Amino acid sequence: MYMRFLFIPFILLLAACGHPPTSGRQVFRYNVQEGIASLDPAFAKNQSVIWAVKQLYSTLVEPDDQLNIRPSLATRWEVAPDYKTYTFHLRTDVYFHDNAAFSDGKGRRMTAADVAYSLKRIIDPNTASPGAWIFNGKVDPDTGFRALNDSTFRLTLLQPFHPVLGILSMQYCSIVPHEVVEKYGKDFRKYPCGTGPFMFSLWEEGQALVLHRNPRYFEKDSTGHSLPYLDAVKVTFQDNKATEFLLFRQGQLDFMNDIDASFKDEVLTKKGMLKKEWEGKLVLDKSPFLNIEYFGFLLDTTKDVVKVSPSRLQKIRLAINYSIDRARMITYLRNGIGTPANAGFVPRGLPSFDTIRVKGYPYDPAKARQLLREAGYPEGKGLPVMHLLSIPIYEDYANYVANQLQQVGIPIQVEVLQKALLLEQTAKSQALFFRASWIGDYADAENYLAVFYSKNGAPPNYTRYANPAFDRLYEQALRENNDSLRYLLYQEMDRMIVADAPVVPLFYDQVIHLVQPNVQGFTSNALNLLELRKVRIKV
Repeated sequence: MYMRFLFIPFILLLAACGHPPTSGRQVFRYNVQEGIASLDPAFAKNQSVIWAVKQLYSTLVEPDDQLNIRPSLATRWEVAPDYKTYTFHLRTDVYFHDNAAFSDGKGRRMTAADVAYSLKRIIDPNTASPGAWIFNGKVDPDTGFRALNDSTFRLTLLQPFHPVLGILSMQYCSIVPHEVVEKYGKDFRKYPCGTGPFMFSLWEEGQALVLHRNPRYFEKDSTGHSLPYLDAVKVTFQDNKATEFLLFRQGQLDFMNDIDASFKDEVLTKKGMLKKEWEGKLVLDKSPFLNIEYFGFLLDTTKDVVKVSPSRLQKIRLAINYSIDRARMITYLRNGIGTPANAGFVPRGLPSFDTIRVKGYPYDPAKARQLLREAGYPEGKGLPVMHLLSIPIYEDYANYVANQLQQVGIPIQVEVLQKALLLEQTAKSQALFFRASWIGDYADAENYLAVFYSKNGAPPNYTRYANPAFDRLYEQALRENNDSLRYLLYQEMDRMIVADAPVVPLFYDQVIHLVQPNVQGFTSNALNLLELRKVRIKV
């Protein structure tokens, strides 16, 4: 009955999704190759789910385009002097989408009890959320989430953790109504209900997801006009990137995320600019992306394989870092997409990023050779072959690095593994030299420096790096509420990583979007969140 009810509006919407639309309705269309696994925010662990959930739900706070935390469902908040208690004052004009789980089917007003329920649900073992880590060890599930009244919510931490506001902006922390969760149980993944700018209409798994404008959405623009401007969002699931690009060229998609290697040379110059023949036909949108690609070394000296590996020597790891021309790699392997990682591990796009205070590794083969001599391997003589483990889509990068290292006398053999196997080996400390990446979960450098905190297992500390001085600074930074002072601590930690070289930073990534020229108001951010509230389609 429910599916038949939605079938007619879905057909009407499809008719409006041609190019150009004939009904005057504004429909934003994009494709997701990998499909969408769930529309339950407790399972928003990858980009495709995060993008959909962001349209359907709201969080207490959210990052703006510059990744500063701003109010959303909360209008303001206070932090207690002990930096463990956060009191949030909520909007009183926010309503959940209409749903049969509510009395008379009309969405009720959201209250602080919904916030407490939603956040506690993330760490409830019965939910089995992959996002439980965001609060585990940080909040007591019984006393940490409290509704003081309908419009006041209090979060109590076990110890100070300044990045908690960034965590609260994650889609895991979207606010859900208990009635709908309880009505659908496990099927809540298919029947979402939130307070976001768009409402669920239809999801034919593997075919299309359709969302309609929420007429009761609480936000307005600077002129008092209700958001969002779009009438609907349609998501398709073509699993072939070439087909997706063809649909975009035909005007059947309004937006594409990233440029596949198979056609990047057709669209981009080697410097990452749009080729002349595409100017006016599409818009290239580029911005920093909180992702760093790197190679890691296993440093766990309790492992016999580490005790005999040349990568146990700091000077060998430094020599490898100085042997790589990262700028050339970006130009020829990525068509200028990305920035050489020459300023530490924390990527460009974060407020604490500073190329003056954190100096990485310039391309310096002479220095690499000097370090090899100091390590006892002049010109690489006597240096055993090192095995670099990669995954298929990064084989070109691994081969490029291997060739560069060979030029200074460091013998490297590239081994290509399937991603699941490489993840298994790194998690079990079986990979000595391996490809990895780290995408930020929230906009704070702590998320990246946690990769080297010795009390963390793998993930995220795949290298098993252990430095007591680093750990002390990391713990001090968690207690520091002054942004400027905390950034100095982050930068000092990053300099330690550069000095100890547990990793080979390769490049800081960029968000690359292709957008149709008639799409207005589209903006990007370093978390690559799909923001559609202020988007218009010019007909």
